[in-house]
This record gives sequence, C-alpha cells and structure tokens, in this order.
Amino acid sequence: MTTPADRTEAVAAAMALHGQNRLAEARAALEAIVATAGLDFQTCHMLAGIAAGQQDFVAAESWGRQALAFDPRHLDAQANQGAVLRALGRPMEALAQYDAALAVAPDAAVVLTNKANLLNDLLRWESALGCADRAIAADPGAAGAHNARGNALTGLGRARDALASYEAALQFAPGHLGAQVNRAKALLALGDAPRALAGYEAALSLDAASTPALVGRGLALSVLRRWDEAAVALDAAFARDPGFPLLAGYRLHARMKACRWDGFDALVADLGARIDRGELASAPFPMIPTPLTAAQQLRVARRFAEAFVAPPKVRTPDPRKPGPIRIGYVSADFHDHATSHLMVELIENHDRAEFQVIGLSFGPATDDPVRRRMLAAFDQIYDVRQLGDAAVAELCRGLDIDIAVDVKGFTTGSRPGIFAERAAPIQVNYLAYPMTTGAPAIDYIIADPVLIGPDETAFYSEAVAWMPACYQPNDRHRPVAPPTTRRGDHGLPEQGFVFAGFNATYKITPACFDSWMRLLRAVDGAVLWLLDDSDGVATALRREAQARGVDPARLVFAPMSPAPAHRERLRHADLFLDTVFCTAHTTASDALWAGLPVVTVRGDTFAARVAASLLAAVDLPELAVDSLEAYEALALTLARDPKRLAALRRRLTEDRLGFRLFDTPAYARGLEHLYRTMQARRLRGEPPGPIPPL
Repeated sequence: MTTPADRTEAVAAAMALHGQNRLAEARAALEAIVATAGLDFQTCHMLAGIAAGQQDFVAAESWGRQALAFDPRHLDAQANQGAVLRALGRPMEALAQYDAALAVAPDAAVVLTNKANLLNDLLRWESALGCADRAIAADPGAAGAHNARGNALTGLGRARDALASYEAALQFAPGHLGAQVNRAKALLALGDAPRALAGYEAALSLDAASTPALVGRGLALSVLRRWDEAAVALDAAFARDPGFPLLAGYRLHARMKACRWDGFDALVADLGARIDRGELASAPFPMIPTPLTAAQQLRVARRFAEAFVAPPKVRTPDPRKPGPIRIGYVSADFHDHATSHLMVELIENHDRAEFQVIGLSFGPATDDPVRRRMLAAFDQIYDVRQLGDAAVAELCRGLDIDIAVDVKGFTTGSRPGIFAERAAPIQVNYLAYPMTTGAPAIDYIIADPVLIGPDETAFYSEAVAWMPACYQPNDRHRPVAPPTTRRGDHGLPEQGFVFAGFNATYKITPACFDSWMRLLRAVDGAVLWLLDDSDGVATALRREAQARGVDPARLVFAPMSPAPAHRERLRHADLFLDTVFCTAHTTASDALWAGLPVVTVRGDTFAARVAASLLAAVDLPELAVDSLEAYEALALTLARDPKRLAALRRRLTEDRLGFRLFDTPAYARGLEHLYRTMQARRLRGEPPGPIPPL
C-alpha cells in the first residue's frame, strides 16, 4: 500500500529527474505513482508539463484536463493547458482556456502573453496588441510580452514600432531567441539587410540549430544578393527541417538566383508534391519562374494568404460622394523602378473629367527623374511609409477612394494588410505581380485574352477584368540614350550574331539554358549576351556552358545599367531569347521599343505568357510559339535569315507608335472602361464578376 509519505517521496524524486531534464525517467516514475496510488492534482499537473516538454501534446492535453478536474481554477494548469491546445492546433479551445485563467487572475502577465501569441497566430493583430500591452502593464520586464507585442505590430504593418518592441524584449532578456530572430526579421523588412544578417548570426550564436535563424540568415543573404551563400544557408536549413514553412520555395528560389541547377527537377517535383499535399511550402513569388501549374500557383497563393494575411474586414462603405471615380494606386515602386517606367504615362493619361488619380507610396522617397514625373502625374500622392496598414486603409477611406489598386501583389516589400483592412470598396491586383493573390480581399485581376483565357478563370481567386489588347501599359516617352557605343564597348565581337537574354538570371532553367547552348553550337561565331545581376552568376553560367561543350568565352555579361543606357545597348543585339516559365515583362517591352525582336514560348501561366501578350500587341504573334523545340527552331531560322530578321527590326522601328502596345491613350481608355464597369457593378449591388474587354 502506498502511503502519502511514499507518494511525496516519489514525487520529489520525479521532480529531481525533471530538474535534470531526464524527462522520460521522470514521466515513468510519475506514471508508476499513478498506477499504485491513483491520481491527484500534483501528479497530473507534472505529467502534463513533462509530456508537453517531450512534444507529446496529446498526452499533455489528457493529463492537463485531469489536473483541471481536481482544481479548475489553478492558474498555471489553465495557462499550460492553453499552450498545449495551441500546440495541438485547437486555437478556439486554447483561447477559452486562457480566458478562464484570466477570469481567475486578470493581470497574469504570462497568461496575457500566451493569449497575445495565440491571437497573433489567428492574425487578430489589434487584439494581440491589446493583450501584450496589458501583459507589459502588469510586468514591464516581461520579455515574452514585448516579443508578442512586436509580432502584433509586424502584423499591423508597423515594422519600425515592432523593432522597438523586439529591442525592449532583448533589453530584459538578451538570450531571448525568438526576439533576436524577430528583431532581425524587422530589420530586413525595414531594408537594413546588413544589420538583419548580423541579428540572425547573433541568434545562431544562441542556438546554432535554430531553423528560423538559419532561414532568416539565408533570406538576409538573398537581399544582399549573395545568392550562392544564401543557397548554401537555405540548403542547410532544409536539411535540418524540410517542413519549415515556406522553406522549400525559398530554397529553390535561391538556387535559381545562383544558377545552381544540380537536382533541379527533383527540387521542383518535391515542391510540387508538398503543395499538392496542402503544405505551406512556398511563398507565391518563388513559384513564378518554375514549371509548376496555374492550379498549384493558386493553391500556394491561397495557403500563403490564409497563413499570413488577416481575413478581410467587412465594412459598409459610406454613401458615395458625387464626382469623379477616385482611383488609389498603392505601391512601393513609385521611383526609378520597372513598374513606374511602365505606368507613368498611364497616370498622365487618365481622363480627369471622370477620374481622380491618387498615389499612396510606401517605398523610398528618392529624387530621380521617374519619381519626379510620377509625383507630377498624380492628382495627389501620399507618403505612407510611416503608417501601419490600418492607418493607410483609413486614409484611403477618408479620401473616399472607390477603387484601390494593389501595384505590388506578393512581391518584395508588399503590404497586403492594407487591402485586408478594406481600403476601398473595390480592390484590384494590377501589373506588378503576374499571378493570382489567392487573397479574398482582392476583387479583380487585370489581364488580357492572351494571359488568361475564358476557360482558365478558375485558377484565379479574383474576378478577371480583360484589357482589349495587352494588360501592360507603356511609356511612349521613355528615353533611349543616343547610339554612342559600339559592340566592342560592351565586350561583344564586332562581327557575328548576338543572342541577348537580359532577363533576371533566376528565370533561367536548365532546359532553357540547354536550348541556348544548342543555338550557340549551331550558329558559328555567335555569342550569348546575358545580364550579370548578382555575384557569382557569370562564373556559374560559364561553368554550365563548358559542361555543355560551349566555350565559356561565348557568354558575354552586361552589368546592371540605367534604363536609357540599357535601351541604347540593346541596338547591338540581333535577337532576344526569352526565358520560359517567367517570361520578360518590362525587359521585353524595352527590347521591342528598341526594335529588337523577341522569341518566346507561350506557356500555361500568366507569367509564362507575358511576352506572348506583348508580341501580340505589336502584331508579331508568330514569334510566340508553343514549345521549347519550336522556340529553338524559330531562333535558329531567324539567326540564319538576316533578311527576315532585318524586316522584323524595320517593322518594329518604323511602326512603333502605331502598335497597340505603345498606344498609351487607348490603353488608358481601356483600363478606365474596366474601372467604370467595376464601379457600376458595385453601385448596382452586384459582387465582382468577369469583365470582358471594351
């Protein structure tokens, strides 16, 4: 028979084992007590804690429930049970458990912190912030509460305030790993990649096996364009934890940026399988240059939006004020950036009798010719860098914006939280992001008949609004530097055929590069002119050329260059070779503007069809073919037929302003028709729906 003294002695022994982190032995000892002496609160409570420490959350939940049956108001037991329920993916039960604990002790900082963490999981940022503030008021030195507060502020798009909270957490607990990682993440969001990298390395000094720190270090190296190092770092993280959220996509993207193609097909297949299983395997953008399908892109976008973007607020808009339709273009790229190069003349050409055009800029306030022109083009422009997402949305509503246009999507530096706050009654995915957002807050996507066919709308969460010609605007006044250089100034041979492939190198796949190398072998004296857009890429691609039997010297690399000078040097190329799964966008329109023919493959996704759309809009649809084999054959034919190629160049040069691609006033009228139709549907009380072209 077990006496109370026996139980006390056995519990003390189990506690000693627990203190030595000998969890399995401590658990076995306590289970032996239960077998001989039955249950009591202390034993159940300890077993719940030990099982949780072993990551056996099912057992922990069972023991915790039994502990609470003995003492329903025990604060630690309630708090621990909430944490276990959170770990089991039962957030609403966890929330109820925390509320029960707070009913007993309303100022319990630990419980308030845990509840704030759970509310952050649920993307309920404002409520999480309130809980964290209450925890800090109760215990100003609670590092976990400051960390939770930072996470809530991050979710609200207030990265600078979040940074201050993480630094407060580290002031009280310098060894707080989560705060160290989150501080680095905030620095990365604020554009300070060097300090972010140092922060991730500081986190790794605390725990060299921390997957979040390993992944963060890889992302910081990516922002610093140290792609080969980034790929190595993300490979190491993947080897440790292949299921870590978004890691499979980040890893593949870094390898594509570094042109490290070993195992490429297997990596793509693995990513596709993860996506098909419903894993949170990738952010949307890394999917774009891969051979994965439009259906998989939608799946990734929806999964990403569910995990990281708060559900859209339901707001009843105020009665519409009379006057022009108010369009708010929201972006970080209103400066010397490809997006502004494309859209500046559109902003200038909007019909001010019907439309008021407002810019909301959360990107750098540079002083460059493109930004100055953008500032002059908008009727009003607001610098919202210092405002959180809710404040930006509130500003939009205060300006009575009818249609908020997301000119960012899920590209670098995006702020989807602005649209989750329902900045305007109508919200549109436009131009910068060539796939679906998967986000229920975005009502429409601007496309054209080449990009999205009428039978392909199921792959887009948004209603499709079709432009009559091409979805892409263009600037007819884009400057081209005068022809002041010779081929030799760019390292090109004065004689011989020049294939140009000025797409970002992450868009190149092994199969595409194989095709290019076959073309070089087939055309004597030809060279391939590529963009040197990150450290190590030239070395990597020359190595790949040599492995395919091509003299590496036949690859010529061009440095990054201001847009006018880049357009000037395009004159020295003979034919632009496009990439396949993510085709040229601004790069292709620049080439066509400069009179350089483009050969492309019309693929199966939005991004894989952009160049085909551009070619259709310059009346050269025959240069967009349906397979890599046909692409290669067409490029070889053109390289061997100088008369045909010269005729294409003359046509592009002489008829340039007559093409639909460069008819910006007509483009503006087509886009305005879509906006007008969106507004009419809304005012009739109709939900977003497909809009055919004018």
